[in-house]
Amino acid sequence: MMESAHARYEDGRRSTLISIVVNVTLTTLQILTGLFAGSQALIADGVHSLSDLVADFVVLLAARQSRNPADEDHQYGHQRFETAASLALGALLLAVGTGMLISAYFKVQAPAAQTVHMAAFWVALATLASKELLFRYMLRIAERLRSSMLVANAWHARSDAVSSLVVALGIGGNLLGFHLLDPIAALVVGLMIVRTGWLFFWRALNDLMDKAVSEEESEAIRATLLATPGVFGLHDLRTRKMGDLTIVDVHLELDGNQTVTAGHAIASLARQRVMEQHQVLDVMTHVDPVGHIE
Repeated sequence: MMESAHARYEDGRRSTLISIVVNVTLTTLQILTGLFAGSQALIADGVHSLSDLVADFVVLLAARQSRNPADEDHQYGHQRFETAASLALGALLLAVGTGMLISAYFKVQAPAAQTVHMAAFWVALATLASKELLFRYMLRIAERLRSSMLVANAWHARSDAVSSLVVALGIGGNLLGFHLLDPIAALVVGLMIVRTGWLFFWRALNDLMDKAVSEEESEAIRATLLATPGVFGLHDLRTRKMGDLTIVDVHLELDGNQTVTAGHAIASLARQRVMEQHQVLDVMTHVDPVGHIE
């Protein structure tokens, strides 16, 4: 049974608010320390955390809007607002990552023989630990709610943890005398952000283009339909994503000698079973009669 829409919203909202608090703290700490310590990599990581903060507000807005019930203009509801938010999040990451790549490239081309302050190293380690803990918490909530938008935001936090590891290594190398490692670390962070942004953008774009669910989920829906008493077969099973939910179209093969009322009851039961056992928004059934079945 799916969790209620209100419970999904409250759990998602709580995890996002926690992420906002963490990102406000880290953004301030990283950028100020990066400026003080003279670390291009730590400043880049701080900008990355700032993009997380913007993403958190996008997630909150999308979660709120997607709860709105169906209306005359949006007769299937507003679930795709989440998909649009994931698309925007991917575009944001692409823009931020590209900007960081350009900045880091020029730093690598003309590196300054400057040793960063030790404070930058400790802040990078603290950021790494904070982001990893945040990722584990957010992913647990996102997978329980089966929210692609929250999953995207959680993996964004994981990419931050990995980038903070790269930053810590770059700063550590700089402290050991390898001054080029700090801007190289900033370059690597930019590449990671661009890759993550592209993945989120492409997945959301596919959902907006009515991509079908996975073969595994499609077969699970098929099995649920075939397990319904009175359903002897099916064909033309089609699925498409609607936010984190699925819309199903299917032709059910029923006994052609039974009454219309009996056939309608079987189709309604099949629809109900799918709605209860899967993340499905609606099931459109078409009844096809087959020969007399004993």
